[in-house]
Amino acid sequence: MNNIEEYVDRTAELINLPIKPEHRPGVVVNFERIAAIARLVTEFPLPQEIEAAPVFEP
Repeated sequence: MNNIEEYVDRTAELINLPIKPEHRPGVVVNFERIAAIARLVTEFPLPQEIEAAPVFEP
Protein backbone atom coordinates (compact mmCIF):
# COMPACT_ATOMS: atom_id res chain seq x y z
CA MET A 1 0.00 0.00 0.00
CA ASN A 2 1.46 3.38 -0.94
CA ASN A 3 1.13 6.54 1.13
CA ILE A 4 -1.84 7.91 -0.81
CA GLU A 5 -3.80 4.70 -0.42
CA GLU A 6 -3.11 4.73 3.29
CA TYR A 7 -4.03 8.43 3.50
CA VAL A 8 -7.38 7.77 1.80
CA ASP A 9 -8.14 4.83 4.09
CA ARG A 10 -7.10 6.55 7.33
CA THR A 11 -8.78 9.86 6.50
CA ALA A 12 -12.04 8.17 5.51
CA GLU A 13 -11.93 6.27 8.78
CA LEU A 14 -11.11 9.40 10.77
CA ILE A 15 -14.03 11.41 9.37
CA ASN A 16 -16.34 8.40 9.34
CA LEU A 17 -16.76 8.48 5.56
CA PRO A 18 -17.56 5.08 4.12
CA ILE A 19 -15.99 4.46 0.70
CA LYS A 20 -17.45 1.56 -1.23
CA PRO A 21 -14.81 -0.91 -2.40
CA GLU A 22 -15.70 -0.29 -6.04
CA HIS A 23 -15.17 3.49 -5.59
CA ARG A 24 -11.87 3.31 -3.66
CA PRO A 25 -9.59 2.96 -6.73
CA GLY A 26 -11.08 6.12 -8.25
CA VAL A 27 -10.69 8.03 -4.98
CA VAL A 28 -7.04 6.97 -4.79
CA VAL A 29 -6.41 8.02 -8.41
CA ASN A 30 -7.97 11.43 -7.77
CA PHE A 31 -5.80 11.97 -4.68
CA GLU A 32 -2.73 11.01 -6.71
CA ARG A 33 -3.71 13.71 -9.23
CA ILE A 34 -4.31 16.24 -6.45
CA ALA A 35 -0.87 15.46 -5.00
CA ALA A 36 0.79 15.94 -8.40
CA ILE A 37 -0.89 19.32 -8.85
CA ALA A 38 0.04 20.37 -5.30
CA ARG A 39 3.70 19.50 -5.98
CA LEU A 40 3.70 21.97 -8.89
CA VAL A 41 2.74 24.71 -6.46
CA THR A 42 4.78 23.73 -3.42
CA GLU A 43 7.98 23.04 -5.37
CA PHE A 44 7.85 26.23 -7.43
CA PRO A 45 10.95 28.26 -6.54
CA LEU A 46 10.38 31.81 -5.31
CA PRO A 47 13.06 34.46 -5.03
CA GLN A 48 13.99 35.55 -1.49
CA GLU A 49 12.87 39.13 -2.14
CA ILE A 50 9.24 38.09 -2.76
CA GLU A 51 6.84 39.24 -0.05
CA ALA A 52 3.32 38.01 0.56
CA ALA A 53 0.61 40.47 -0.43
CA PRO A 54 -1.34 41.75 2.58
CA VAL A 55 -4.59 41.66 0.54
CA PHE A 56 -5.57 39.33 -2.30
CA GLU A 57 -6.81 41.26 -5.32
CA PRO A 58 -7.89 39.08 -8.26
